[in-house]
Amino acid sequence: MTDLSTTSPLEGEAQFGDYFALLKPRVMTLVVFTALVGMLVAPVTLHPFVGFCAILFIAVGGGAAGALNMWWDADIDAVMRRTAKRPVPSGRVTGGEALAVGLALSGFSVVMLGLATNWAAAGLLAFTIFFYAVVYSMWLKRSTPQNIVIGGAAGAFPPMIGWVAATGSIGLESVLMFALIFLWTPPHFWALALFMRSDYDDAGVPMLTVTHGRRATRVHILAYTIVLAAFAVWLAFTPIGGPVYLVAAVALNAWFVKGAWEIWRRDEDMAEADKYLTERKVFKFSLLYLFLHFGALLADAALRALGVI
Repeated sequence: MTDLSTTSPLEGEAQFGDYFALLKPRVMTLVVFTALVGMLVAPVTLHPFVGFCAILFIAVGGGAAGALNMWWDADIDAVMRRTAKRPVPSGRVTGGEALAVGLALSGFSVVMLGLATNWAAAGLLAFTIFFYAVVYSMWLKRSTPQNIVIGGAAGAFPPMIGWVAATGSIGLESVLMFALIFLWTPPHFWALALFMRSDYDDAGVPMLTVTHGRRATRVHILAYTIVLAAFAVWLAFTPIGGPVYLVAAVALNAWFVKGAWEIWRRDEDMAEADKYLTERKVFKFSLLYLFLHFGALLADAALRALGVI
């Protein structure tokens, strides 16, 4: 846990961009997009201004969770190459400031979402922030190799929150959108962990590659990707699916399963020899995977609105 009493020689030199970085803007992009799609494909139309406010407050809530995560994880972020330059471990922002930003934005986002839409959506946003900051960051991440599996739920809630903001209830479609992100998260992060294992070793994070080895991780990636493909295609046959999504889901998941199969077939000598190029390729593809799936859902929604399908 971060020592809030520790000061840095760079304290007081933080710029606006450093505080914005606390909100994990790259992660927030996916949060905002999937929440927006969840809201737009719902069978209820929100007033544009209400919809804008809903997405804004969901984004603020996602950023609040990111700030709380950076506060808590500053000690391990400092020893990982991928995260050492973040605002708190680098000393540009203190742990206390990160905590204050996270708590203030959490309360603000939940209350404002409740006032703008409904309290069911606000309650789900509050649970999402709690799940990411407490259940995942404070408990799962440092205690079990299932950290990414269970913790992935936090990143899977935004489209469900968007759906609930529009409808006031949870439907099968929102559950399947949740499942799409939830099942995508483990193979996405495990592909990264295969070529970034030393970071997790150094930080003492029990990632699957550390606790069970890379061979087991490769098997898990393949298994999760196959299950993911089934759920992804299932979504095409719900009221929010359509021809664009079906084609996209079949093509994207065929490629993803092929990539997972190639990862499964490899041994460490082969991976070391080509600098984990296959794992890197699959990881980079996984970054586009969700954007393309949710973009396809949005395309089908537009076609339905135009009366084309």
